[in-house]
Amino acid sequence: MVSVLVVDDSVVVRRLIVDALGSDPALQVVGTAPNGRVALAKIESLRPDVVTLDIEMPVLDGLATLRELRRTHPRLPVIMFSTLTAAGASATLEALAAGASDYVTKPANVGSVTESVRSVREQIIPRIHALCGRRPSARPAAARRPVGPPPDGAGTPQIVAIGCSTGGPEALTSVVKALPASFPVPVVVVQHMPRVFTRMFAERLDRTAALQVVETQSGVPLRAGTVHIAPGDYHLELVRRGTDVVTRLQQGPPENFCRPAVDVLFRSVAAAYPAGSVLAAVLTGMGQDGRRGCHDLRARGAEIVAQDEATSVVWGMPGAVVGDGLAHEVLPLDDIPHHLLTRVAGGRAARNRG
Repeated sequence: MVSVLVVDDSVVVRRLIVDALGSDPALQVVGTAPNGRVALAKIESLRPDVVTLDIEMPVLDGLATLRELRRTHPRLPVIMFSTLTAAGASATLEALAAGASDYVTKPANVGSVTESVRSVREQIIPRIHALCGRRPSARPAAARRPVGPPPDGAGTPQIVAIGCSTGGPEALTSVVKALPASFPVPVVVVQHMPRVFTRMFAERLDRTAALQVVETQSGVPLRAGTVHIAPGDYHLELVRRGTDVVTRLQQGPPENFCRPAVDVLFRSVAAAYPAGSVLAAVLTGMGQDGRRGCHDLRARGAEIVAQDEATSVVWGMPGAVVGDGLAHEVLPLDDIPHHLLTRVAGGRAARNRG
């Protein structure tokens, strides 16, 4: 049984969350709190397995509460509740940087209490189970094949494609900030996030990274030194146009319950680039998005890197790739930027010497 403490200043929202969690017999709400001060006291007595934490509260708000929690309980999973606004997105990104495990968005423009409960339930229950160790996407050990070496005859990468979800904003920030402005190929990214959040995330990362980081638009030619992040609610594809590869956004059906989806991006990358010229990375995330796309990439001779379990917030997406024997390297997060730079820049140096 997973025990949950619900923290929100709104009686209505607390009731919504409690009702949503009550639909899962494996979850138990052990307490509620109207602000961070009360929550911190209850955490000491109730010892919950996970906390849901509102951002905007009186007495002690969510960010201040989170910072105190990370000082006293560094490994306790915390899921932030946010609004789908610029202010909400900014505060949520700050919370993720301060150590929040994940976030969900409060229901907006829904027609009934039933719909609100459904919205909360569909967002939060899978996250709780993923963060507390139940990974429905994990494959049995017997199904796992050995991780292979980099593909024979792989050329110098012309692009880096990255997919991530739960824990991804901070993992991606760590990777991108470690890459120099001279990084010689474009980077394309799908991070599962709603609209507004992806724009704020790109702007925030652009201010601190040496590379240019943008929430991409349709029809943009890819150039070295730029990181293109898929906007929320749009699939990102790459298509070849003459000598250029350009972005294309579309709102086809969600895949793996996601839009943008990593699978959509990876399939298009496999089709747009020559065999053996793609380097892909699958970072921390819940579910299996990216697994099928990695099959397409492997078939085209791409090199695939997966974040290891020890450094992943949730080892769902990278674990699914490793479980299918698709990853050539399984690396701690801190080692991934060096690997990308070595493969991309090192390949060019060797080619120039030749």
